[in-house]
Amino acid sequence: MAQDASKLVTVIGGSGFVGRHVVRALARRGCRVRPAVRRPDLAGHLQPLGSVGQVMPVQANLRYPESVIAACQGADVVINLPGVLYNSGQQTFDAIHAFGAEASARAAKQAGAAFIQMSAIGADAASTSAYARTKADGEVRARTILPETIIVRPSVVFGPEDDLFNRFASLARIAPVLPLVGGGETLFQPVFVGDVAEGITCLALDPVRFAGRTYEFGGPEEMSFKQIIEFTLETTGRKRFLAPIPFGIAKMMGAVLGLLPKPQLTMDQVELLRTDNVVSDAAKSDGRTLEGIGINPQGIEAIVPSYLYRYRKAGQFTHTTNA
Repeated sequence: MAQDASKLVTVIGGSGFVGRHVVRALARRGCRVRPAVRRPDLAGHLQPLGSVGQVMPVQANLRYPESVIAACQGADVVINLPGVLYNSGQQTFDAIHAFGAEASARAAKQAGAAFIQMSAIGADAASTSAYARTKADGEVRARTILPETIIVRPSVVFGPEDDLFNRFASLARIAPVLPLVGGGETLFQPVFVGDVAEGITCLALDPVRFAGRTYEFGGPEEMSFKQIIEFTLETTGRKRFLAPIPFGIAKMMGAVLGLLPKPQLTMDQVELLRTDNVVSDAAKSDGRTLEGIGINPQGIEAIVPSYLYRYRKAGQFTHTTNA
């Protein structure tokens, strides 16, 4: 991939799970990177990802458009990454996914920069899930302001700090039974966060070539919800009973658990599980995938055991034939 020391890229949400990997990938390509975060005083860990002065965090909050405009001034490319899995105070689906995408696109337009909006596979204006509806709304708002907006829709993203395998591995340490919402048949295409970052970097380095296109990023294989949990249990050396839960009962569980400060399950997440989360055939045929831009995605077997070992009974020293 080409080096470009003259390119300045603002990464909104650059200190998040996906963001820090995007910052690292851009820095490796020689770009100057400006992570835009709510608390730059807590983003010092990003600066060592590049050389001295290459990565400089700045303050920005999607709910305050003027701060976003300031963070994007002088940028060649603006990448908007933030997303939330549930509403929490002022951090709501509408504020982050829809209003945030609009504010970021406006700031990019004012700066004369190319714009990349991270959405999600499953974004759908007609969905019963508020998460999926607001992701779709964000896409529309961004494209209304900048028709050449590049949209990236990943499937569920995994990596050392993920909220996928880590969540189930943590739950398996204390719960004798793990629920399979809807019988665990929903399909996913887990994609490594490093591959998502490389894909976004590829798009950012040649935005004219990819302008106006929607890319879907998925891993090398489709897996059911049940298979994801089974792989987690096998990797952590645990044996747990898997109980199929009908969507109706799961939704009632989500109504109760959703009241917690950091819920393990919400009603909206149950609605998301009604629809498969995999790369579409249209994206594959059009080359709007990781493989289509020259990236060979890594599977879970190569990555996940390297960070789930800490959930085993004796950590890395545990023999993993189901404990």
